[in-house]
Amino acid sequence: MTQIRSLSIQSVKAVAKDGIAGGETQAILETKIHAENLCMYYGSFRALVDVNFRAYANKITAIIGPSGCGKSTLLRTFNRMNDTVADTRIEGQVTLDGEDIYAPDVDPVAVRRRVGMVFQKPNPFPKSIYDNIAFGIKLYNPRMPKSELDARVEAALRGAAVWDDVKDKLKQPGTALSGGQQQRLCIARAIAVEPEVILMDEPCSSLDPISTLKIEELMVELKRDYTIIIVTHNMQQAARVSDYTAMMMMREDRAGEVIEFDETETIFTKPKDKRTEDYVTGRFG
Repeated sequence: MTQIRSLSIQSVKAVAKDGIAGGETQAILETKIHAENLCMYYGSFRALVDVNFRAYANKITAIIGPSGCGKSTLLRTFNRMNDTVADTRIEGQVTLDGEDIYAPDVDPVAVRRRVGMVFQKPNPFPKSIYDNIAFGIKLYNPRMPKSELDARVEAALRGAAVWDDVKDKLKQPGTALSGGQQQRLCIARAIAVEPEVILMDEPCSSLDPISTLKIEELMVELKRDYTIIIVTHNMQQAARVSDYTAMMMMREDRAGEVIEFDETETIFTKPKDKRTEDYVTGRFG
């Protein structure tokens, strides 16, 4: 995990200017995901407390903060991945296009179809490159004609900027690819089922700088068609790629909370909370 050390607020500002947020002004922003007064519990332990968060459509929103403050836990509430952990529950509300994804009649699988996820370490299935992409498509549409399936697989691999690397070896195992190619394969697998939102949990933490740059460039391209929420410990990455940033901290009772949310340039150059300034400049964290 990369962390900036001993940066001045001016030097972070220089990084932010290269990002996409850049003081962007937009009259109307469509809220895609909205968490309101969200508390999340593992048994009796409260992991998140009174979180208010928005992810705007076709924007990249970064979630930053020290280790253990609940960033990944928050990310997983957006597609109900925490449901797979025993004895979890939430209070408050999480909506997708204004609909409560935790309502009793909502199918978590349907939520995950609309909100895909890319994990910290590349995790291709132990299948061929082609079958890695086709798996999810066939799960939701088992009767899709082979010609259409082939086109969807190619479109997903092109969308993840990995088609040229793999087009001549689609029958080879996905695990045979390099780390950066595997992560792009996993992104292709996520977009193959045509989600609306892509969650990324430190997607570059195990990659080299060149592969990291390719993933960052890919994220910027993908936001034309998708809403992206990324958890990252890399402050330079957050400044480079995100439009909005949520800063999280851990309270004394170890519950995570969002202490500040704003355009990325504001978070990195004129934060309202002293704790945010200390964190983004590397004074702690």
